[in-house]
Parts: sequence; C-alpha cells; structure tokens
Amino acid sequence: MSRLRVLGRAASINVRKVLWTGAELGLDLTREDVDVKAEAFRALNPNAMMPVLIDDDGSEASFSMWESNSICRYLARREDRVDLLPDEPRQRALVEMWMDWQGGELNNSWRYAFMATVRKSARHQDAAQIEAGIVNWNRHMAMLDAQLARSGGPFVLGASFTLADVVLGLSAHRWRAAPIAHADLPAVEAWYQRLLTRPGFAAHGPAAGP
Repeated sequence: MSRLRVLGRAASINVRKVLWTGAELGLDLTREDVDVKAEAFRALNPNAMMPVLIDDDGSEASFSMWESNSICRYLARREDRVDLLPDEPRQRALVEMWMDWQGGELNNSWRYAFMATVRKSARHQDAAQIEAGIVNWNRHMAMLDAQLARSGGPFVLGASFTLADVVLGLSAHRWRAAPIAHADLPAVEAWYQRLLTRPGFAAHGPAAGP
C-alpha cells in the first residue's frame, strides 16, 4: 500500500488544503516539516514552495508533485471521488475554475494585507498599500459571496460539496481571522458556518490558525 506524505508546515494554507482534502477522502496523510531551501526539497519542487506530495509505493518509481490545488485534484481522482471533482466536463470545469480563481486572483488580493496585519512583516507596513489590500481583499470576497447567493444550494457550486469549497473555505477562514475591517457578506458567513460542521475543516481551518 502506498504511503502518502505531505511535505510542508502545518500553518501553511496550501498544506492545509491538502490535509483537509485527505480528511474528506479518508486518507492517512503523513505531514512532515521541511526546509524549503534544502537541496533535497528543491529537487522535488524547484519553486522551493510548500507543499509537495509524495505517493510512495516503496519503489524507485514513487510519485511526487507540487502545486496545492493540483495535489487536491490528484487525490480526488486517485480515490475516484467524482462528488469532489466531477467527471462531467462542464461541472468539472466550474469546480476547477473556482479553484484556479482561489489560487490566483483571491490569493493575490490578500497577500500584502495579510502579511502586514497577521504576519506582522516589517516589509509590508506601507499604510496606503495595507488599506488598498484590505479593499481589494473584501472586493474579491464579495465575488464569492455573490456566487454563493446565486448557486441555488448550500455550497459554492450548488447542492454538492466539492474541492472548490475546500480551497475557498480555507481562504474564507483566513479572511475572517485577519484583524481587518470586514465587508458584510451574509452568504459567505452562512456557508462558513456550514463548513464548520465538517471535521476536516474544523481541524485544518480554525484549529490550525489564520
């Protein structure tokens, strides 16, 4: 039987996506701290970023990959979980569209404000950029609120919980936990409360920090 290893810090939102996905799939994932500057890690991911997944079957052909959203997709396909990542082309495309939006547009919207207000980074203390970052972060979260309001169901894409809810749920948790002025987003709040009933989110969202 393969051993699934996740290389990366427990505080990383991208590591937590993979861990929550594993919980939804009932997988036994082993998380390991790593030095991203180490030569051995860079051989696995030349970007020197977390996480890396290793699907280790004990042979020299063990599989490794990086990019958190791609890892989540791989695990869902590995376990044939079409509820989390549908086979039907249009349904799957919508799940992947929102996942890609999370990994690109939404992540980039919060980066400066999060580093300033949560991580207290000395390199991110320009007041104008912090304020602009908060406005942009709220603007992007309002896009998610609008999608939840029109989806016709309790989740991002309607009646079914998918990988889009996993990656966006952790982003929503980070937004709520940040000490910023939050836009009033009732659909996001109702959805967030529903996600809290899922053990994987409780463990890798609120219990793991912002």
